[in-house]
Amino acid sequence: MTRFRALWPALLLLLPALAMAAGGRTFDEGIEYIPISPPVPTADPQRIEVVELFWYGCPHCFRFEPKFRKWIRERKPDYVDVVLIPAITGPGWVPAAKAYYAAELLGVLDRSHQALFDAIHVERKRFRNGADFAGFFTRFGISEAKFLETYNSFAVDLKVRRAADLTRRYGVDGVPTVVVNGKYRTSGPLVNGDEGVLDALDYLIALEARKLGK
Repeated sequence: MTRFRALWPALLLLLPALAMAAGGRTFDEGIEYIPISPPVPTADPQRIEVVELFWYGCPHCFRFEPKFRKWIRERKPDYVDVVLIPAITGPGWVPAAKAYYAAELLGVLDRSHQALFDAIHVERKRFRNGADFAGFFTRFGISEAKFLETYNSFAVDLKVRRAADLTRRYGVDGVPTVVVNGKYRTSGPLVNGDEGVLDALDYLIALEARKLGK
């Protein structure tokens, strides 16, 4: 108790800064964001990592993606790294994850990412397997044969296995979900929608930034 009393003045100073970073909102651990136990190590402990987990077939992810991209352009601090991971909660999510990583290896991800969301949710195209995705990727100058070679490669398989492992370790059971520094996750149902997610993201980044002296 004595130690807690000694820390209390510092906590009182920290709370206003966190609230300001989150647009005036504060967030409660265990209610609006969930601690990840054990934490998942990040690539660089001197930087803050934000992970977005998504599924191309998810309409909520489709609506969240442009808002998240705007947050990256306008609100992301320079000391934050953003990582996208195609979530895998079951076998039906594997083909889209393989398409994501195939696009990454083929160097067309910057062009194909939003386009694939649009193809599914605006053009109403169905993608069930590699052959379906291969036809889509011809619009980016990738032959169907080259795409399928990459889609079925050992390198893509390794990335998909890692994505499935991280989905499990983060405790993700729905998307879109964002994870901050491998320690906390939040999502729309916890914070009443997409804007709440972005405000929670600001709050959690500020929380971690103070620990790193940013």
